[in-house]
Amino acid sequence: MTDMHPHEGHHPPTGRPTSTWAVEHLRLRLTALHGELREAVARRAAVSARLSRPDLVPYCVTDDEVAVVLEEVDGAAAALGGLLSGAPPPQEPEPVAERELRRRASAEGVALPLDALATRFGLGRGEQDALLLAVAPEFDQGYERVYAYVVDQLSRRLPSVELLASVGARTPAQRLARRRALLPEAPLRRYGLLRAQGRAPLEAAQELVPGPGVFAFLLGWGGDVGLLGHDPGEVPGSGSATGSGSGSGVLPPYPSSAELTRLGRALGAGSIDLAGLWGCPPGGQPDAVQALAHAAGRPVRRLTSDIEADIRTAAVLGALLWIPVDGLHGGAIGDGPLAGGGADPAAAVCSVLLRSRTPVCLTGARPWRPAGLLAARAYAEVTVPAPGLTDRRAMWSAALPQLAGELLEDLAIRYRMSGGELRAVASVAGAGARLAGNGRPEPVTGHVEPAVATVTRGRGGSAVQAITPRRTLDDLVLPQSQARQIQEIASAFRAWPRVAERWGFARRSAYGGVKALFTGESGTGKTLSAEIVTGMLGLELLKVDLAQVISKWVGETEKNLEAAFRQAEESHAVLLFDEADAVFGKRGEVKQGTDRYANLEVGYLLQRLETSDGLVILTSNLKENIDPAFTRRFHFVVHFPRPAVPERRRLWSLAFPPEAPLAPDVDLDALARLDMTGAGIAAAARTAALRAADGDTGDGDGTVIAMRDVVRGVARQFQREARLLRPSELAEYAGMLREDG
Repeated sequence: MTDMHPHEGHHPPTGRPTSTWAVEHLRLRLTALHGELREAVARRAAVSARLSRPDLVPYCVTDDEVAVVLEEVDGAAAALGGLLSGAPPPQEPEPVAERELRRRASAEGVALPLDALATRFGLGRGEQDALLLAVAPEFDQGYERVYAYVVDQLSRRLPSVELLASVGARTPAQRLARRRALLPEAPLRRYGLLRAQGRAPLEAAQELVPGPGVFAFLLGWGGDVGLLGHDPGEVPGSGSATGSGSGSGVLPPYPSSAELTRLGRALGAGSIDLAGLWGCPPGGQPDAVQALAHAAGRPVRRLTSDIEADIRTAAVLGALLWIPVDGLHGGAIGDGPLAGGGADPAAAVCSVLLRSRTPVCLTGARPWRPAGLLAARAYAEVTVPAPGLTDRRAMWSAALPQLAGELLEDLAIRYRMSGGELRAVASVAGAGARLAGNGRPEPVTGHVEPAVATVTRGRGGSAVQAITPRRTLDDLVLPQSQARQIQEIASAFRAWPRVAERWGFARRSAYGGVKALFTGESGTGKTLSAEIVTGMLGLELLKVDLAQVISKWVGETEKNLEAAFRQAEESHAVLLFDEADAVFGKRGEVKQGTDRYANLEVGYLLQRLETSDGLVILTSNLKENIDPAFTRRFHFVVHFPRPAVPERRRLWSLAFPPEAPLAPDVDLDALARLDMTGAGIAAAARTAALRAADGDTGDGDGTVIAMRDVVRGVARQFQREARLLRPSELAEYAGMLREDG
């Protein structure tokens, strides 16, 4: 059966509402359970009949009762032999009436709610029966008195573990097998479909009630099956009920790491029980753990707020418990799952792990190695490498088998995506292809780039502005030498992964990625060039707001810069530090305390610039303002001169869009003789257009942009730049400079 969400009021074209099918299904199942309840009642009655003085049972234990109870516990002890055999309990065949009902409902496009619930959470028929017995008092409170009679205690009217395990179990071995399905770690309780009511001295006496929404869903009154149960420790795609099949075929991100595979096999064999995976960023840690667990042959569970319960559940399920430890350094866990759990969460984690031998995987960007823990457990670790170009290519191919050739290679070069991001890209691209196909899906390859943008872009923060490039090389006006360098930057970034990994240059260089420095006066095209390079690569541009990055508080600047670098890496974006002199300036002599901290900031930036694998661009008005230590780390240093006459002529032609009503008297050649930057020309053209569109200026009729409007725009721009526009520079158009008040 497929996992469908029935809703009340949904009527198939030729059939009945979902609730009608649901009620009929529940009637069939409860009718069968009534027979089993009668058997349980009969067994209880038979036990009572063997007592000579049943009236004394509430007050004392008689000789007859002891003899009867001893026979029962003898049977329970004998049932333990059945558990040792490991044989699963026999599965009863599905009744013909229920099978026929399911066939008729399926023919009308209806999934029975109980089937949908069982499919979603992996419930067998016995577990379904236990759930229905727990729900039954919602139909009629008479069930409560029957339950009290079966367990021989009037005060226990709610369904308990003992009751749910005994109804339908004809032998002590079957009863023990059903008890296992009612453990807190089993699906019914782990997902919250059944929840403990109060506390009981024995697990057998624990009363259970259905979770919120289960009763209404089973009746077909609507609801979302995915919201009925949730296991916070479950990691989708690691063999779990709700996560099976969520992997979308994406390979682990480190398939060529022999060390990781060897470590996983050692975990699976039991030669080690504590593994550390260090060096991977938060976004890549789930993939690394999945790869390790795959090699170990175990599912994965993540840490929640109760580490002792997590350990117990992992032990019962034979799972590997994953604990991210980045927040545990120094005894603080930040916003992690143990936040607020005590003064020293690191000590709490150590305390539990010291008492356990359940396999555990620790992950973090930096190692966390408590000496006592390493001494008490069998520990080994691996520094996880970032996925290489070959690995990324394999991951892309697994996520989107339709990709091939140059497109596959290009995506693997440009994007260092985690497995989760790749699954998201594949899903979004598939949805886009189906939507655009209007009934027949289009090829997915044409929707991959938009899907990448959807998944990775738009993550700008308070100190970082996300810019989607819109301008192209046609908008760039530079001398030939500089224009060629701009194209070389994009080509170098595409080529670097191949050169670094396949040609071995990464082993000879301490620097990753590509770094570029743009110098020149304001308005000469530095920021525009950064946008164009980013657009050529099909990436997003993240522009750092230095006013919010730089802080007077010690350590805050480094923290803000780290956040900017990490955001660029997680977004697969180009990072731009515009007018970067304030951060990347020269280190000076330490004359006071603040000088020492300023030098520390520069030192941190040097290190962070080296470790970044992306494209980082800095702009500065003066190259001399940049610390020489930074200059040596730039692969490209491009100087942007003020435009000459040929460049200014083209800038003026680009300043007016084709749709702009430009009058024939506008003399672009005369305007090109004026010493202006590209930004100044664009601003003057915009001012001219605004003046022309204003009918109150008295200089035009608001229908065309005349030369007089352009001259006024130029004059205003010179005033903004605090420059003097001499009439001689305008030659025959000098008369248009009259003051207009």
